[in-house]
Amino acid sequence: MENDARVTLDYIEFTSPELEKTQAFFADAFGWQFVDYGDDYRDIQGAGIGGGIERGALRAPLPVLKTDDLEGMLGVVKKAGAQITADIFDFPGGRRFQFIEPGGSEMAIWSETKA
Repeated sequence: MENDARVTLDYIEFTSPELEKTQAFFADAFGWQFVDYGDDYRDIQGAGIGGGIERGALRAPLPVLKTDDLEGMLGVVKKAGAQITADIFDFPGGRRFQFIEPGGSEMAIWSETKA
């Protein structure tokens, strides 16, 4: 790898057109708790890895990697053949971008906002 940035699997996002039903299922079946971020997003707590549920059309779960060099990793994944599907954007607590790796899976990479 050309980039010396550390990259770890950190988070997984699910979508659900029935957010409340999915949240209730995860709570009942697995005992997970949630932090609400508005009407359309729930942060999963107690699952062993960070995760979230976003209200929306169904899609494959989105693995989210964490790095300490977001711009550097953007260049690395582009050079390795990824198709960028969402350029770097801000969200509460950090910044991220999304891409499709050459085999077809969509993924994201994020970093914490530096103060």
